[in-house]
Amino acid sequence: TALFNFQSLLLVIILLVCTSTYVHQLLPAILDRNKDGLMGIFWKCARIGERLSPYVSICCVLMAFSMLVGN
Repeated sequence: TALFNFQSLLLVIILLVCTSTYVHQLLPAILDRNKDGLMGIFWKCARIGERLSPYVSICCVLMAFSMLVGN
């Protein structure tokens, strides 16, 4: 149901970016050799997380605040 709820979709995207960036920091060879195809999505998310890390962290804080406050 994350596709139909905008807040859940944003949460999934933020978690995907954060997780891909973390995995790329630990094991860069895995994501660097798979830049194309389905695994290329994780490589692109890792790039977004590396280059826009202040904005991604602000989004994480805002999402956490919105989850705590609730709808």
